[in-house]
Amino acid sequence: MTRERDRSADESVGLAPVIPLFGGAHEAPATVAPAPWRSTWHDVDDDDDAFDSEDAFDECGSIELEIAETALLKRLRMRSLSVREARAIVAERDLSPQAINDLLARFEARGYLGDAALADQLIHAGVDRKGQGRNVIAQTLAKRGIPRDVADAAISALPDDDAERALEFARSKAYSLRGVDRQAALRRLIGQLARRGYGGSVAMTAARQVLDEA
Repeated sequence: MTRERDRSADESVGLAPVIPLFGGAHEAPATVAPAPWRSTWHDVDDDDDAFDSEDAFDECGSIELEIAETALLKRLRMRSLSVREARAIVAERDLSPQAINDLLARFEARGYLGDAALADQLIHAGVDRKGQGRNVIAQTLAKRGIPRDVADAAISALPDDDAERALEFARSKAYSLRGVDRQAALRRLIGQLARRGYGGSVAMTAARQVLDEA
């Protein structure tokens, strides 16, 4: 009983444990490195928020860029676009001006965009399929966002055959005017030629020649 009371007393006052006589060498307790100094705990919260916000911004920007690229590709599968038209589509997303410029530059480098190529395409469509003159073709290029210098260069490459094309178009319409008074038929032909972009003198000459042939 006496020994148990003495052992209990020793434990109650927090005596250090007895080191065994035949154990290994005693090791000093490891030193714990102090935490880095911060003026307030607020600093920790602010730093964490800054990293989280930056990561979220990068992720959001990447998503917006991917959406913009997908939307542009989808539209290009439907029809060719000018650079201005493509820019309007991409600008619907929340992208920086630099990101938009870089995206359009990549599409131009790959041959997906090109104002000069689109101008040639529109000119040949207007001439070959629609029988249009230079004025209407120039208006079409302007509406599609082709720069003026690019449009002028493409149109100037056309052969100077407005008179021939006007005459060909007038002949395609002459059959529907059979039986119509000459003056009325002349006015109709001139109006149709004017809407196709042929000037007054060219339209008048073509209309008269076709009616004379009829």
